[in-house]
Amino acid sequence: MTKTIIPTGEATAILPTPGSATKPITVIGTEAIRDTFDDLCLQQAVNSRLAPGVTNLVLNPDAHCGYGAPVGCVMTSPTHIYPGPVGVDIKCSMSLLQLDLPADQIIDRPTRRALIEAICERTPTGAGRGQRHVRKSRYVCEGLGRQLLVEGASQDVCQQLGIPYDWTQHCEDSFHVGYDETPAALAQRLDRHLHEDNFKKRFSNKMQQLGSYGGGNHFGECEVVDVCDNDRAQRVADRFGLKDGRVAFLSHCGSRGIGHDLASGQFRSLQRHFETWNVPLPGNDRQLVYAPLGTQEANAYIDDMSLGANFATVNHLLINAMVLEAFQEVMPGVQGNLVYFISHNIARKEIVGDCLSVNGAGDSPDRATKPGKTEWVHRKGATRAFPAGHPELKGTKYETIGHPILLPGNPQAGSCVMVADEGASASCFSVNHGAGRALGRRRAFRELNQSAVDKSFDDADILSNCRAYPRDEAPAAYKDFNEVLRSVKSAGLATEVARLKARFVIKDGDKADD
Repeated sequence: MTKTIIPTGEATAILPTPGSATKPITVIGTEAIRDTFDDLCLQQAVNSRLAPGVTNLVLNPDAHCGYGAPVGCVMTSPTHIYPGPVGVDIKCSMSLLQLDLPADQIIDRPTRRALIEAICERTPTGAGRGQRHVRKSRYVCEGLGRQLLVEGASQDVCQQLGIPYDWTQHCEDSFHVGYDETPAALAQRLDRHLHEDNFKKRFSNKMQQLGSYGGGNHFGECEVVDVCDNDRAQRVADRFGLKDGRVAFLSHCGSRGIGHDLASGQFRSLQRHFETWNVPLPGNDRQLVYAPLGTQEANAYIDDMSLGANFATVNHLLINAMVLEAFQEVMPGVQGNLVYFISHNIARKEIVGDCLSVNGAGDSPDRATKPGKTEWVHRKGATRAFPAGHPELKGTKYETIGHPILLPGNPQAGSCVMVADEGASASCFSVNHGAGRALGRRRAFRELNQSAVDKSFDDADILSNCRAYPRDEAPAAYKDFNEVLRSVKSAGLATEVARLKARFVIKDGDKADD
């Protein structure tokens, strides 16, 4: 059956669930963007919306088919936890390091090549690669590996790895706890895993992936910050610590092999339980397994997700510390500070609905609202967007202005820093995590010409560590980023603060010629 999207505004729409009285799916996207949603993506959205305990389903402009739930969706539930709408790369995230280096200091190519080499000597790329593959890595012993999985970016963990501890104040979450909201639950869960032969054998190797990029769409990107030319953007940029015309570094990666192992194990375990329980799968999809909150199965998933999320957090912070070290090696005296670290593959317990507090100090008008409801918000390829006055920002530097939103586009169109507006309540305080794929990887390899892709980067004067830029990661493999941004702005979810213009890219180029 063809799914009919009903427009409700220039960049908003609803997708009803056939034969059901449930609340329709919220769709964010202009007509051009809505045309990019294929039937499988829409069917996955319907399956997810009709799954037990689900109260909201949001389809963002970057949405495309994934495993079970679409990549680029937000799903809420007060009663159930779902691994599918988190994915196998637990807490895949974005981070942005702002340097005090003027843009004209990296104009010449030899300087950028030296920076690429210095970074790659510290941060390996690729699915199976870790610190043993680079000369200037940080060694992670088994004891430290256990500690960071349980504690996240604690002061002691940061000190041992040479990470500035004050950077943790610029994190969406600098640590995660277990199902009972204690780290003790994580320690017990990890000990249980380490008594499993397969997990224990792989543990040391997985810990050596700390401070590394994976394959696929993971990247590190040297940027020049271009703050938007209006009073609000400049005021917000100043509060965020963005510096117009200066160099910054944007990173995209997640929990690497340890997160994949933990997530895959949870899928297998819950699928076995479903067979034992003889319970029907939502949409008959094995990737949409779930567990009712409060059960042993739900507790186990929350613990494993938190272990993976703690690795991802420390992974990003260490990458940023080593990137700063690399810049300082090539250009002594350069200083840098973390702007923000924000995830897009996580489930968090949050307040949703109309929950913004009176806000007299920010950019939004004064208003008082009724409290929202606490639910588990699953974001798969979606990132949180808390505006000024959101209760979760109370007591932080972002309370009266909203937190930074980091949206990667592509190296040639640029990436974006945004700040949420009050309208983000309509999307469960979430926005897309980037542009979203327009071509599947196999199709991109078939249809895109390697020489043309490489020439487009050369023409744009954007360097890369890759001998041949991966065709499945070329800009043409992704949706029109400007149209995606127009969708977010027109829907009233967020406002652009700055554009980030790429000068070089760190990618996994091993499969570029496949």
